[in-house]
Amino acid sequence: MLVGNIFLYIIAFIFIWFGAGIIVSSASKFSTKLRLSPFAFSFVFLGILTSIPEFSVGLQAVATRHPEIFVGNLLGGIVVLFLIVIPILAVVGNGINLRQELDNKTLLATLGVILAPSLFILDKKITIPEGALFVIFYIALLFLVERKNGIFDRNNKQLFNIRAYSYKDILRMLLGIGIVFVSSAVIVDKTTYFANLFNVSAFYISLFVIALGTNLPELSLAVRSVISKKREIAMGDYMGSAAANTLLFGVFTLLHGGEILTADNFIFTFLFIITALVLFYFFFRTKNYISRGNGLLLLGIYAIFVIVELTG
Repeated sequence: MLVGNIFLYIIAFIFIWFGAGIIVSSASKFSTKLRLSPFAFSFVFLGILTSIPEFSVGLQAVATRHPEIFVGNLLGGIVVLFLIVIPILAVVGNGINLRQELDNKTLLATLGVILAPSLFILDKKITIPEGALFVIFYIALLFLVERKNGIFDRNNKQLFNIRAYSYKDILRMLLGIGIVFVSSAVIVDKTTYFANLFNVSAFYISLFVIALGTNLPELSLAVRSVISKKREIAMGDYMGSAAANTLLFGVFTLLHGGEILTADNFIFTFLFIITALVLFYFFFRTKNYISRGNGLLLLGIYAIFVIVELTG
C-alpha cells in the first residue's frame, strides 16, 4: 500500500513536468510571433502559465479543505525559485545579466509583491481582506510592467491578430493544462495521506516536496534557456511566477472563505525568504549581475534552510 502510494506520487510529479513542458514550449513560440520583449512576455504570460501546477494544487487543496497545502506550496515556491532555480541558472549559465530588463523601481515593486504574503502571515493567519490585497498588489505590478514594456499598446497589432496564434499550439497548451490538473489532484490526495501516515504537517510536506515538484517547469526552463542562450526568458518567467504566487495566495484565500491559520514556527521560513530576496536585490543593484559564485552561495543557503526547518 505504501509503496503503491509513493509510486503514484512520483508518477504524478513526472506528469506535472511533462504537462508543464507542453504548456511552456507552446507558449514560448508566441513571443516571437507577437514581437514582444522576451523578458516582458515571460514575466506576464509564462509567469502565469508555469504557475498552473501551483494553481491546480491550490484549487484541489481548497476543495478538500486543506489550505495548509497551498500555503506551504506557495511559500516554499518562493524559496525554491530564489535559492534553487535562479542559482542553478547562474551556475550552469555562468552568471545572469539583466541590466536592460529590470530597472530599480520595477525590481523593488516585484520583490515587494513577492514578499507580501510572508509579511502578512507572520501573525500566523491570513484573512479575507489580506487575500484581496494580494490580488490588488499583483494587478498593480502588472500595470507597472505593462506600462514600461507596452505589452498591450494599440501599436502592438500582432497581439490582437488572431492569425498570429497557432491553433495547434493552443490545443497542445490545453492538453498540458489537463495533464497538470489531473496530476495535481493525485499530489494533493497523496500529500494528505502521507501527512496522516507519518504524523507530519501537510504544510511542511508542501513546503519542501510539493514546492519542488510544482517548480519543475521552471527548472526545465533554466536548462532550456542556457542551451538556447535566452536567459532573459527564464528570468522573466521566474520573477513573474514568484509574483503570480502572491496572486494565487490571494485567490485561494478568498475561495477558502475564511481565516487561514499557519505553522507556529513560520518565522524561520520567513527569515530565509527575506534573506533570499535581499541577497537577490543586492547582487543585481550592485553589479546588475548574479555570478556563478553568487549562485553557489544561494544554493548553500537553501541547504541551511532545509537543515533548520527539519531540525527546528
